[in-house]
Amino acid sequence: MNLFGIPSGILCERFDSRLVTFLGGLIMGLALVVASFCDSAVWKLLITQGFVFGGGASLVFIPAVSMPAQWFTKRRALAVGFVVAGSGVGGLWLTPATDHMISALGTAWALRITGIIVFAVNSVASLFMRNRLVVQRREKIVDLSVLRDPRFLFIFGGGICGTTAYFTPLFLLPSFAIQVSGKSDGFGTNLITIINAASTIGRIGTGQVAKSLGNINTLSLCTFLASLSILALWLPFDAGGTLVACAVVYGLFCGGFIGLVPVVMAELWGIQRIATIIGLLYVANFIGTMVGAPSSGALLDSVGGGNDFKPSIVFSGVFMAIAFLFFVLLRVSVSRSLLKQI
Repeated sequence: MNLFGIPSGILCERFDSRLVTFLGGLIMGLALVVASFCDSAVWKLLITQGFVFGGGASLVFIPAVSMPAQWFTKRRALAVGFVVAGSGVGGLWLTPATDHMISALGTAWALRITGIIVFAVNSVASLFMRNRLVVQRREKIVDLSVLRDPRFLFIFGGGICGTTAYFTPLFLLPSFAIQVSGKSDGFGTNLITIINAASTIGRIGTGQVAKSLGNINTLSLCTFLASLSILALWLPFDAGGTLVACAVVYGLFCGGFIGLVPVVMAELWGIQRIATIIGLLYVANFIGTMVGAPSSGALLDSVGGGNDFKPSIVFSGVFMAIAFLFFVLLRVSVSRSLLKQI
């Protein structure tokens, strides 16, 4: 999805977002249906569920996160928070629903039904994705002038480091609970549910907090606390209660990290080019996603011997801390007044 951020941003600027979003939903639905007819060959699933589905998801996600910036000013952070909270809500019901469909109907029909649901929901949602502004077309298809702005480079660096750290708790915390803490498989699954639920609350709640503290201040605070949850709650402890606390705290503040970045970009560069700029940023997220989870898994296998999770935990926590430092540099580049609401 992140890889297709730039072309998705360009399409949002040059065509009606309702058409772009409908096309994205159609591509996602078809990708899942086609995947249901594939055999177990990995390359076929990479094409259908990876590249094709990801391209369609980008056509939906980029307009969705950039649209509220056009319609809201005073409560922009809260509006974007509600939008990105949708992924958390989806994770709460879609995961158990998919497990039930696989158990009852098999993998193929689970993919087909999910594809139909994705297409139907996005088709209805696309009707409401109306642009408020008519963006003037530029001669350049891709305007890369923002890359010369140090503020964008700070956000870009923070995006790479933040997404490098982001998925490690989601992938490894359940395994840690089972292998190290001796908990049941159900307990490990529940930790992911807790993260998704807390993330939903965090994406909305941090939007409200940003109204008082400022968007960049709140973004920096969220990244710091997400890092702290990994290094102070997960790394030194293995008790079940501490793992639940880590899931709650991490979910709350990693949700803020996801929701506030589009708001900060609209604040710094305005709304005329927001779709393209967000598309550029998601190249950073693509880099972080490709580096983060595979590196954490490799550290667990090669350094931790498959049982010592500490190298992977430190890896995730340190990269989230580096993301915090990038956002602090962004804060200082905008204003050196520490008490200013930014």
